[in-house]
Amino acid sequence: MIILRLLFIILSGVYMKITDIIEKKKTKQELTKEEIKFFIDGIMNGSIEDYQTSALLMAVYFNGMTINETTYLTKYMVESGEILDLSDISDNIIDKHSTGGVGDKITLIFLPLAAAAGLYTAKLSGRGLGHTGGTIDKLESIPGFKTDLSIEEFKNKVKEHKTAIAAQTLSLAPADGKLYALRDVTSTVDIIPLIASSVVSKKIASGANHIILDVKYGSGAFIKTAKEAQHLSEIMVEIGKRLNRNICAVISSMNQPLGRAVGNSVEIQEVIEFLKGNMEPDLKEITYTLVHKAFEKTGMFKTKAEAYQYLDELITSGKALNKFKEIIESQNGDSSVIDDYTKLPQASIKYEVKANKDGFVKNIDALKIAKACKNLGAGRDKKSDPIDYSAGIYLTQKYSEPVKKGETIAVLYTNKQDAIKDAQILVQEAFEIEDKEPHNISLIYKIIN
Repeated sequence: MIILRLLFIILSGVYMKITDIIEKKKTKQELTKEEIKFFIDGIMNGSIEDYQTSALLMAVYFNGMTINETTYLTKYMVESGEILDLSDISDNIIDKHSTGGVGDKITLIFLPLAAAAGLYTAKLSGRGLGHTGGTIDKLESIPGFKTDLSIEEFKNKVKEHKTAIAAQTLSLAPADGKLYALRDVTSTVDIIPLIASSVVSKKIASGANHIILDVKYGSGAFIKTAKEAQHLSEIMVEIGKRLNRNICAVISSMNQPLGRAVGNSVEIQEVIEFLKGNMEPDLKEITYTLVHKAFEKTGMFKTKAEAYQYLDELITSGKALNKFKEIIESQNGDSSVIDDYTKLPQASIKYEVKANKDGFVKNIDALKIAKACKNLGAGRDKKSDPIDYSAGIYLTQKYSEPVKKGETIAVLYTNKQDAIKDAQILVQEAFEIEDKEPHNISLIYKIIN
């Protein structure tokens, strides 16, 4: 049997050609499991050239992939590298992932809340790129905080503290990294099957058996419409189920920034304030929804009301804040930032942006706020670019709040004097102020189980 298997592999390698696979996808045919494995193997061993991979990516861009193709692609991207085994820690390991947004610091609230509730959470995260912020950058604004953990260090911290967060390791789903590098330079990033396989492959390789996805849509997200976000969510959940993971997706709006802080150190302050009980309603709505899904997956609490009451108790008792302090200390960070924000990076320039009319805030364009924040120094174009941890924006006025002409609507923090004018213009353009008070809106669009 083994000899036959080896013979099949050898023959497959001899007779399968990447040009045939490109032609097949170009003519809208479904690729087989073996063809997709051949493709991923070729990317990893260098037998398939970048220009051939790019051609196949473009064929996929125009003709899509079936759910079978997307599942096989995900499976073999997972198997292209190391797969974390966390089964010796618990049978219930939670991983929460966001598709990215503006002011999205929910992971940093989710982890201490879930861990304080007794759940194991293992989180590998990324740096900010383009207009979206990165969780790792935010944490590294805490003096001394170590995100570059070995796999063994990461696992030990999860065992001891019930949670840990580290920078994504290149050994997990490395085929995805190679594919993304080409997608980025061939304008094939926004392909839903490839987005789905990229996200799910990294989550499966990270070792969690319960995966909670926070899928964003809107001006400040990569996915612009709720319909597209639902389509992406349904595909990711289906892939996860086919690959034996307990997975769900919470679809939420990113038309406006989350919370009031956008940046790195300014967002850390808002995280701490939330854990002290000063919770912005939009942050609370999404965070509590996501933690509640974690409770559901692990069999905690019969009702949503019970779960939310318990989360309130974790905040008011200080248990969640203490857990965040524990996380900081366990990863060599200076936990005194919890009581002294001056220990965080401080910008030399503080500039107040004023409202140009009376009324109520009807909308704050998340993308324009993100662009302004990036101009101030908080973002990067390439992963190797340096960032200013102290740069950011604090929104003193939010959706539906009243505002007077000349009143401060946002505060800019930067060390770049020449960036202020353009940032000010973008922020004022982002604020839509109207005479009539807008209705309350829910940020949660749908949950896909």
